[in-house]
Amino acid sequence: MSNIFDARNENAIPITSGLALALRPVMRMVYVWMTLGLVLTGIVAVTVAGSPTLIRAAMSNGLFIGAIVIELVLVLALSAAINRMSPAVAAIMFFAYAALNGFTLSLIFVAYDIGAIYKAFFSAAITFAVMSVVGFTTEFDLSRYRSYFVMGLIGLVVASVVNIFLRSSGFDLIISLFGVGLFVALTAYDTQKIAQLAARQDIEADGTVATRVSIIGALTLYLDFINLFLFLLRLFGRQR
Repeated sequence: MSNIFDARNENAIPITSGLALALRPVMRMVYVWMTLGLVLTGIVAVTVAGSPTLIRAAMSNGLFIGAIVIELVLVLALSAAINRMSPAVAAIMFFAYAALNGFTLSLIFVAYDIGAIYKAFFSAAITFAVMSVVGFTTEFDLSRYRSYFVMGLIGLVVASVVNIFLRSSGFDLIISLFGVGLFVALTAYDTQKIAQLAARQDIEADGTVATRVSIIGALTLYLDFINLFLFLLRLFGRQR
């Protein structure tokens, strides 16, 4: 992932050409892959939640932790080795991750009211769409804040781990609010970054590279959406 996304963008079209960026073939592929991944995640989550046997399996500590570990391995492998993978292998790994994520996310149907889940999902979808438009259309170069986003992600992970032991509802509220704000900003940042990359003529001209870029771009935006949804769910879940 780092090799693709850190590549020079001298062939990219200007940031101000938001509509042109959105209409680039590679960018359209990014959203197709992302949508397919989200649909697969939703189907698996609903299927598992609707089966007493499968939901008991998901609630098993060993199986749940194992699924989380495999998800982490898949994300790291895709990010680190995307340049060396065939598009078919990358696609299989992406969908495997989406399916496993659906398995682990099935537990939200046990932990939260269905109304809170719907509210969080539609709020996340609207917010994601708005921030994607911002990422396409803003003339401001969001890449200058990359280091702050990285520090924010690290801080979010550390705070979440600490609160596992503190079990502070007040601290959890702060973490949730910060998480929502961070992934709102990351949606715009990642959209702009992927759109500029997708606009490069050398990438568009190579079908294999274009597919790799679209898959890793889809994974990035997929993660932004899922995390935004989960942090919003933590906030809406308080209304139960």
